[in-house]
Amino acid sequence: MELREIIIDSKTLYKGKVFDLKLDAVKLPNGETAMRETVNHPGAVCVAAMNSQKEIAFVKQYRSACMKTLLELPAGKLERGEIPLNSAKRELSEETGIIGKEFKSLGYIYVTPGYSNEIIHLYACKVESQGKQNLDTDEFVESIFIKQEKALDMVLNDEIHDAKTQICILKLSNLISSGKLELDS
Repeated sequence: MELREIIIDSKTLYKGKVFDLKLDAVKLPNGETAMRETVNHPGAVCVAAMNSQKEIAFVKQYRSACMKTLLELPAGKLERGEIPLNSAKRELSEETGIIGKEFKSLGYIYVTPGYSNEIIHLYACKVESQGKQNLDTDEFVESIFIKQEKALDMVLNDEIHDAKTQICILKLSNLISSGKLELDS
């Protein structure tokens, strides 16, 4: 059986700055029809930048959807047509003031494929230099460094709740401990 759904009708319910919401009628593999609500998102990036002391740059940011301040890796939305690596470099610089070097792709993840097409591209890099943050006028972010081993412990001890950050730290830590990736400057 082919596990594919075919869109037979589509309606945009909401067109926003960050995402669009669609309602699709789909034909199921068994011939029946069903409705699907889909959030269309341009995608995003997440960056683990490590300095020569084996510390990773993090940001603290209030997230209104969760109504709390979260500890996350620098991340952000892709601009229309933007190459993910360019977005990663831009977001890292804007949120932390860091200029990275030797960027390595850690792959990508679907955030919530049950209702969204958002993909987050994961990267790791070395810190080349650090200057001032260049935040948007509605963005308030505190930048901090945390030792890579401590960051891993924080993920495993349920102290970091952001999914993209958890996945990126777990992948990064595994690649470093297996000798497949070296990031100390």
